[in-house]
Amino acid sequence: MTAQALAQVLASGLLMGLIYALIAVGLSLIFGLMDVVNFAHGEFLMLAMYATFGLVVLTHLDPIVLMPVVVALLFVLGGCAYLGVVRFAMRAKANQGMVQIFATFGLAILLQGAAQYAFGTDYRNVPGSWLGGRTLDAGGVFLPWPQIFGAVVSLAAFGGLHLLMSRTDFGRALEATREDQGAVALVGIDRNRVFALGWGLGAALVGLAGAVLAVFYYIHPQVGASFALIAYVTVALGGFGSVGGALVAGIVVGLVEAFTAVILPPAMKSVGVYALYLAVVFVRPQGLFGRL
Repeated sequence: MTAQALAQVLASGLLMGLIYALIAVGLSLIFGLMDVVNFAHGEFLMLAMYATFGLVVLTHLDPIVLMPVVVALLFVLGGCAYLGVVRFAMRAKANQGMVQIFATFGLAILLQGAAQYAFGTDYRNVPGSWLGGRTLDAGGVFLPWPQIFGAVVSLAAFGGLHLLMSRTDFGRALEATREDQGAVALVGIDRNRVFALGWGLGAALVGLAGAVLAVFYYIHPQVGASFALIAYVTVALGGFGSVGGALVAGIVVGLVEAFTAVILPPAMKSVGVYALYLAVVFVRPQGLFGRL
């Protein structure tokens, strides 16, 4: 492999890795807050992509301009998912963990079926984006502008999330609830309100990722499933509940996937990712930055 080819693989893996991290961080945030795995995470991503497509068709604005609207819509969806489904699953008297799993899995099936009924099974793409089809030539290393933009958005989102968690009352309430759900009520924190806002924030983050992906990826009802699988591996690799772990693991997943695509046929590019995850599970079951 030449130096230029190596640089191309590294750059491509890094850009996609940052986008994978953005997809996964909302999932990690919700698990860290409530110890609940959202199996509808991929469907939230799919709905964000469809929302971006629909808003572009309706308004004829660029998806970059419409990203705040998509984020707001997914924030509402996440809050409603908690209030309408997860809150009741958490009240189960027995097998609470299994009830939560099946509740979010059922929500995923419902959302995917609704999308297939409403939009059909055709593949769609966002027309006429400012960044669509454009590349940056960096000394013979070709970088697609949509992926560059997505990587920048991901870094900005992680920076904003860090500031939110460390500098605001809401962030401190989230951290306190993560540490001890029972004790926060003693200091006047409404646990259900924090959970609802936490689900809204997690969904808003994956909504941002969906708006980014819609610029350069085909949209269809099953699109969330493949990215959700990568998100689960990313979160487990970085450590469930670790926001920083999601960032590092996303980059690792992107790089491993890019190098695997060079060694093996591109259709098998995920093999290296899953092999790495299995190796980490045997050595460090809690993930790179997780705690048991």
